[in-house]
Amino acid sequence: MNKHLAFFLYLAVAAGVTYLIRMLPLVFCRKEITNKYVKSFLYYIPYTVLTAMTVPAIFYSTGSTLSAIIGTAVAVVLAYFGRGLLTVAIGAVTSVFLFELLMSIF
Repeated sequence: MNKHLAFFLYLAVAAGVTYLIRMLPLVFCRKEITNKYVKSFLYYIPYTVLTAMTVPAIFYSTGSTLSAIIGTAVAVVLAYFGRGLLTVAIGAVTSVFLFELLMSIF
């Protein structure tokens, strides 16, 4: 098969699947959802997906797992005390950098 034809075939399949995933809930759920359990479940889906994508990346983005744990702990503590997103991110990155620097010296 021609590689250009294969590319456009794969592109069409991906576009179709993406469209179906977004269109089917609109077709099947025409009325407002009133069940409190279903509404609660749907409310937490974005947070769950974001966590599932972010947490593994945290532990594989540094030179060692220990530095990732230290950076995560610093971020959690700063967030717990109400610091802003930029402060939490800079604190976590700085703690990982300093720990990796100390590990390379010793």
